[in-house]
Amino acid sequence: MKNCVMLPLLLIWFIKKLNKLKMNKVPGLDFVGTKMLVELSEVISEVVAILFNKSLTTAEIPNDWKLANVTPVFKKGSKSSPANYRPISLTVNLCKVLESLIRDEMINHLEKHVLINDTQHGFVGNKSCLTNLLVFMEEITTYLDSGFPVDAIYLDFQKPFDKVPHRRLISKLQAHGFGENVLRWIESWLYGRQQRVVLNGQYSDWKWVLNGVPQGSVLGPLLFVVYINDIDEQIVSKILKFADDTNIYHIVQSPKDIETL
Repeated sequence: MKNCVMLPLLLIWFIKKLNKLKMNKVPGLDFVGTKMLVELSEVISEVVAILFNKSLTTAEIPNDWKLANVTPVFKKGSKSSPANYRPISLTVNLCKVLESLIRDEMINHLEKHVLINDTQHGFVGNKSCLTNLLVFMEEITTYLDSGFPVDAIYLDFQKPFDKVPHRRLISKLQAHGFGENVLRWIESWLYGRQQRVVLNGQYSDWKWVLNGVPQGSVLGPLLFVVYINDIDEQIVSKILKFADDTNIYHIVQSPKDIETL
């Protein structure tokens, strides 16, 4: 990404982005919801464009943009078990708009240079959980119809978004060819974050976030996809991924095939 996004272009882009926002997005610590941003877009657009440009050129991020209210979202199982809830970070919506600008530029770079492995079906364009399953079923049925038995191994990392080491993530972003300006901004966005749990109107104490990418952020999923992209290296079996959910499979006609898998 260039060192500075031209202000007039950013101004037009900002208004377009605001008009695409969902009106019911929960606000962060600034209590500014997306409905307010959309309704005031023409009034605040020029000031916000200047703010975004300064943030992009200096890699400085307002402290409020690094604070998150974490709310638990129920997944499955017993509702009385804390392990059955997914923590979602509620951050400032205005920061998310800037994140989407950076994400779009990063995706353009990744697609232009074909940097994300085809095995990844999560958080990438024109792919989904469904395409992941279709590819797997097509290959498995082809093997079985030809008389070849197949074994598969399923990997699921525990709390993967929360455990990404920041320094290693920056190194991998650099290895994918992102420019210094993007790296400095993302590094500033990751470091110095704090979060607290909010539940039924009660607040926990603030805690420093030392690892991970914020769940519920715009940039988080893409950063995780880049981080886990090289898990394919030196794998001789077939592999499919949906974010961190990884499926490795191989024809098994002999003990050697089993060892290979």
